[in-house]
Amino acid sequence: MASVSNFDTADLPVGFTMPKPRMSRAKMAILVFASVCAVLWLVPFYYLAVSIFKTTKEYAQSDPLEFPAGAGPFLDNIQQAWVSANMGVAFFNTALYSLVGAGIAVFLASMAAYALSRLNFGGKNFWFMLIFLGTIFPFQMYLIPLFFGYQRLGILNSRFGMLLLYSAICIPFPTLVLKSHMSQISMEMDEAARMDGANEFRIFWTIVLPNCTGSMVALFLLQFTWIWNDLLFSMVLGNRPEIRSIMNALQVFQGNYAATGPNVALTASLLASLPPLIAFLLLRKHFMEGLRI
Repeated sequence: MASVSNFDTADLPVGFTMPKPRMSRAKMAILVFASVCAVLWLVPFYYLAVSIFKTTKEYAQSDPLEFPAGAGPFLDNIQQAWVSANMGVAFFNTALYSLVGAGIAVFLASMAAYALSRLNFGGKNFWFMLIFLGTIFPFQMYLIPLFFGYQRLGILNSRFGMLLLYSAICIPFPTLVLKSHMSQISMEMDEAARMDGANEFRIFWTIVLPNCTGSMVALFLLQFTWIWNDLLFSMVLGNRPEIRSIMNALQVFQGNYAATGPNVALTASLLASLPPLIAFLLLRKHFMEGLRI
């Protein structure tokens, strides 16, 4: 008698098909649960998609989930949102804060991580714990001291003050991640470079930093997205119209539903969410490499 492992489907009669294995009840339940979660997750996106293509009058007179009559109002909603919310200035401010702030933070974090992971000096553990404390305390506790400190220094409601804040507050987490990554790089390359006469900055710039590209891009995207979506610090430290970030501008704009309509506010929210998505799509290769490290 032939064993099951030696069973050949060619010996079956013509037209006979092997029965497909049935899905277990546990797998079926998981599939149903995942499908329900997917539908619930997609409902807000459907609501957004149909709302931005409606006029204010159509939105008020129709069901919120009803399909729009046409796609024409979308461009009018964009124009109205862009002008009413002063999104041009807000986009410029937020792009400045996010790009420069995240870039400075990640670069300074890489320098701190290099010192903490590859140099021997007194008080290393103290400096590590001091930086690590920046990831423990809630950000809300910084608001009042920063407000009065900025007021005394004369940098309240200024772009410089916002850049200083975002650059400083985004340093601790990248430092911790990069310190762990740099510790895994062979120290023999550093010793060989020192024997050839290279100083510490040259070793950092030409040897260590190129090996951290993926993780630095991933950290840059995370900090860029956090700064772009920040409302708390922008609302307290940068509330003048010419200094406001995009999220602060949206918050002010959403108080004018009676004049514009939720459809215009939703269009403005969609526009505000596009830059982080575009940044991720452009840098997704490096981002995924950084996550695998």
